[in-house]
Amino acid sequence: MSITGGDFVELGRDLYAWLPPKRGWGLANCGLLTSPRGAIWIDTPYDPVLAGQFLAESTKRLPDGASIDRVIVTHANGDHFWGAGVLPDAEIIATREAREHIHYEPTPKQQHALVQGGDPATALGEYLKRHFGTFDWSQTEPVQPTTYFTGELELTLGEYPVQVSALPAAHTTGDLIVHLPAQRTVFSGDVIFASTPQQPGDHPVHWAGPLSHVIAACEQVLATGAETIVPGHGPVLDPAGVRAHIGYLEYVRDRAHALHAAGVPALEAARRVIGERRHPELGLAERLVVTIGSEYRQLDGSELPGVLQVMTDVAIVAQEVAAQELSAQEGE
Repeated sequence: MSITGGDFVELGRDLYAWLPPKRGWGLANCGLLTSPRGAIWIDTPYDPVLAGQFLAESTKRLPDGASIDRVIVTHANGDHFWGAGVLPDAEIIATREAREHIHYEPTPKQQHALVQGGDPATALGEYLKRHFGTFDWSQTEPVQPTTYFTGELELTLGEYPVQVSALPAAHTTGDLIVHLPAQRTVFSGDVIFASTPQQPGDHPVHWAGPLSHVIAACEQVLATGAETIVPGHGPVLDPAGVRAHIGYLEYVRDRAHALHAAGVPALEAARRVIGERRHPELGLAERLVVTIGSEYRQLDGSELPGVLQVMTDVAIVAQEVAAQELSAQEGE
């Protein structure tokens, strides 16, 4: 069964955010900026079904004669990128460094085969089916950016300036943020995973790092003076929400560094940080396996393992966390 729905929220003059109906892997926020001269998407949904829904809602908001002719991709994870295939004639803009992450991930069809053909008796097979089984990439061809840039890119859409800034490796190699000064809004991509008391989110997952770069990217978002921040996942934030997120990132960074200095292996370090339960409101605690593993690689220069090995470790830890939570509930 496919995921359907989502909220289309007006953020400012001719600017909208599409917010998925729930939290979880692969459910990314997207943006639409319109003008009589055309429109821009900021990121895309994960599969053609969700992308088609976003396109249908976007089309309702286009001025007569306008079309969506540009897509700005905040980074090359498929959940922000693969849906661009529903706009085959659009210019797709990404950082030059994003190429590296495109080659790291499986293609859409490879991922579809992996999810649908995995053995549910294994930790990895069960995890992939549970979290990714609702998406359909069976007919999705790989998407390639058409325009690469480094540094800063200044665009205009009608009367609106669009300021695109490449970032040092943070969430992935090849992140960027999009600042819309007329609307006092920034789309941050996955350097920010949002959570609020009213709308709890999930633990971030960072594939590149170091976390000092992620923190610096958050501070760069704040430095724009934007009043509205659309994260890669989770609810829309104000600057105070971004500062709270920086506090979370500093906690994870400091714990990773302390455990690394004590000689604790990365996987065990992730288990220990999960066990501290500093943020019990956040879901998908097993994603700390990825983030802490990335921070360890920055500290010791080790190589990035294959994505299947990383996700196998994530799946195993997810089973452990679920078992611990069940045991705690039965003991109450």
